[in-house]
Amino acid sequence: MTTVLLDASIYDLFMREEFEKLAATGKLEGRHIEPLTHLTASGFCMHRSWGFGKITTVDTVFARFVIDFPGKSGHTMDLAFAAEQLKPIPKDHILARKAADLQGLRDLAGKNHLELVKLVLNSFGGKATVDQIQSALVPDVISNDWKKWWDSAKRELKKDGHFQVPLKKTDPVIYQAQETSLQDRLIGEFRAAKGLKARIVTATEIFKNAADLANNKAAATEVITALNTEIASHQRNQPAVALEGTFVRDDIRATTDLPATPGELTSANIWAQENVKFGPLLELIPAAKHRRALESFKVANPDRWFDIVRNNLNHVSAKLAKEFAQVLIHDGKIAELKETLARLISQHTASSELLLWLAKERSDAFADILGPEVFRAMLTAMERDQFNERRSNRLRDFILDDQTLLVELIGTADFEVIKDLTRALQLSPCFDDMDKRSLLARIVKNYPAVQSLIAGDGGKQETTYVVSWTSLERRKDEYQELVHKKIPANSKEIAIARSYGDLRENHEYKAAKEMQKILMRQKSELEAQLVRARGTDFANVKTDVVSIGTHVEVTDLLASNAEKFTILGAWDSDPDQGVISYLTPIAQALLNHKVGDEVDFEMEQTKKKFRVNAIAAFKTA
Repeated sequence: MTTVLLDASIYDLFMREEFEKLAATGKLEGRHIEPLTHLTASGFCMHRSWGFGKITTVDTVFARFVIDFPGKSGHTMDLAFAAEQLKPIPKDHILARKAADLQGLRDLAGKNHLELVKLVLNSFGGKATVDQIQSALVPDVISNDWKKWWDSAKRELKKDGHFQVPLKKTDPVIYQAQETSLQDRLIGEFRAAKGLKARIVTATEIFKNAADLANNKAAATEVITALNTEIASHQRNQPAVALEGTFVRDDIRATTDLPATPGELTSANIWAQENVKFGPLLELIPAAKHRRALESFKVANPDRWFDIVRNNLNHVSAKLAKEFAQVLIHDGKIAELKETLARLISQHTASSELLLWLAKERSDAFADILGPEVFRAMLTAMERDQFNERRSNRLRDFILDDQTLLVELIGTADFEVIKDLTRALQLSPCFDDMDKRSLLARIVKNYPAVQSLIAGDGGKQETTYVVSWTSLERRKDEYQELVHKKIPANSKEIAIARSYGDLRENHEYKAAKEMQKILMRQKSELEAQLVRARGTDFANVKTDVVSIGTHVEVTDLLASNAEKFTILGAWDSDPDQGVISYLTPIAQALLNHKVGDEVDFEMEQTKKKFRVNAIAAFKTA
């Protein structure tokens, strides 16, 4: 017999009897009767692989179900297998309702938010996360603007006494049959919160919902009293949290028109503490409250705030640097801000976070600062970051992602500067080879002439220098003096010369800028050399042939003269003592030859012929 399944409960007993008959004939096991009865009664099921299904037919002759699964309409399944693999879905489950009456749910979504959410929550056992609710309703029931719909529904849920709406999106929304007023629920959550940080979160919800509380003054009085106690206990050890506490406390007081409590701590009291460090404290405050914290600091320090903000500009995150800059600009301090930025950039001391903010900003207000020197400062900052414990790649990633940044920064530079920047980029350890090629391609696209420079330097990048430790230290000292003394001094000269005005006729400014090019070229060359240098003490040198780090005695066969050489590192040279670099023509000709070998070579268009008489290891003093 084949029976088309209807929704009427009259068939429940009938189907049970049919399943019992099948069990009696051995077509089913007795343990299958109960689950099959439930499946038949609900008419809907869930399979772990195929998902939700609607049972359309129960065939008791061939002992099988016919089920519509997504993408598997009319699928037949043996009853015994179905009893083992399928889970019945109640008719009031959201999935069943969507299958049976989708249009009715869509109408409900427009007319009764609470009833629809209640339906979803009951389908998940009385609670579900926002993501679960969204997954159940979108796109079948709610096809347009989920966020707008949910924001509206959430406001209603918070006011209704049957729903608990969590502060965290990952926590579930809960439906409870027993009604609890909004005020009782929020005050209960506030009392249960552990620590000032948690209480700030619940107090913020009380502030947002103050207009809907039955007695908001009573609630505000209790919350303010508790917050004042917590703020006092946190002011020294956790001043950032205490400061947040004063903000929400003042907000609650303002919205309920309550007077200040005598003797309570204010934001000014917290800022006045000796242990408070301005920048680090602000970093601990949520970004949404940075501006308010800054304004409170200004009020507490009317005479000192400007210098403190400007001095901390180079020591905070990019997000906080943006807030600092906006406060300075709003107060008419843009000239001072630009002077600070120009100084930090020219001295190559600007942090990667500050430069990241400036790169993101790139407004016309900073057009006179943005230029090739900013990119040099970026390379220096990123190299410096590689030695920091809290290493960050945010600036590097932004340079790679922003297709126009590099081209915009070098757009005003002359070709020699662009060539220097290209070399610096090629030698930078901050980018891998693929990223370098990507950045260099952007330069070549706008300045094709540097293509030959890039191609020509390809082989040089693989070359290393063997140098003595003493010469390496000398070269490092030279670099340090250049970076920390000569370049900063030149930057000051440029700044002074710029103040004379009319840069077109300003000879001091032009001379200082020319010197800047020379110094930057020297810096680039030194960086290229130091990157490729490999220090050695010439220990364990081979003496069976002429090697780097050996004394060599030779006879000039054409002049009949005996000569001695000490072949050392690339930067070693003392002609009076016979010390020569292994890169010199004489050393290159002698290297790898044995005692007795005769060596022909040409030096300064003059033919030479040496015989190697003796080889010995160089010994440091």
